[in-house]
Amino acid sequence: MKNSVLIHGGAGSPSSMSIILEGILNKIEYDDDPLNVAVNSVVSMEDDPAFNAGTGSVPRLDGTIQMDAAVMSDGNFGSVICIENVKNPVLVARDVMLNSPHIILSGDGAVKFARLMGYDYYDPHTEKSRNMIRKFYSESFNGNVPAIFNRKKSGDTVGAVARINNKFAAAVSTGGSFPMLRGRVGDSPLIGAGIYSGPNGAVVATGIGEEIAKKLLSYKIYSKIKTDSLENIVKNEVNSFRTSCGIIAITDDEYIAYSNTDMAYAYKEF
Repeated sequence: MKNSVLIHGGAGSPSSMSIILEGILNKIEYDDDPLNVAVNSVVSMEDDPAFNAGTGSVPRLDGTIQMDAAVMSDGNFGSVICIENVKNPVLVARDVMLNSPHIILSGDGAVKFARLMGYDYYDPHTEKSRNMIRKFYSESFNGNVPAIFNRKKSGDTVGAVARINNKFAAAVSTGGSFPMLRGRVGDSPLIGAGIYSGPNGAVVATGIGEEIAKKLLSYKIYSKIKTDSLENIVKNEVNSFRTSCGIIAITDDEYIAYSNTDMAYAYKEF
């Protein structure tokens, strides 16, 4: 198959937003490194406030914005967890992989690393995120904290998988799942849960991260590549979820974007 990239706008994102993603794939820079292509795609989605990543991230219950992102390629992995006040968490995740001795940095450590790498302070709050908090606390829960978390959650994520010259890469970024406590971590920055890439392909998940992480969904799908068609593997796994779940995946000869809810996605060969 030709060199290609597949991106998604999150489980639950309306398919009408696919036109935005198609526009992104028509504008990003392409080279012979699948990691660069995947990361460039995610950066563009982080910069668009329509998506829950970077600018546009949903807030925590205390009103702060903490973001997660991860990259994986050629046997290497890097992620940031609960990073704050940067514009593009996925770029910091790539630097963790390429320019640090670690694979994961979190919290203020991730922020300090970002500053050392030259990333300036950036406030990702938007009027949309501020309104989410205002609306949330304007409703009465009668002091019943568990009831807060029984409400319908927003679990959008953005992600990309790329194949170039039979090499694969994946990248993900998210603002989290609203409503959530400060410090909450979902599947996106966890290797094998929200992301996995190896010599046989690349997989990225989206949806309610707690449920995805319990099943190590991305690695589970990756481990079954070549045992069946990619379509059958992905559909069987996604359809087993009772919560929202979506997958994009790519191999040497197949690709698929599939979700048990609406999900915007776009694919491009080059």
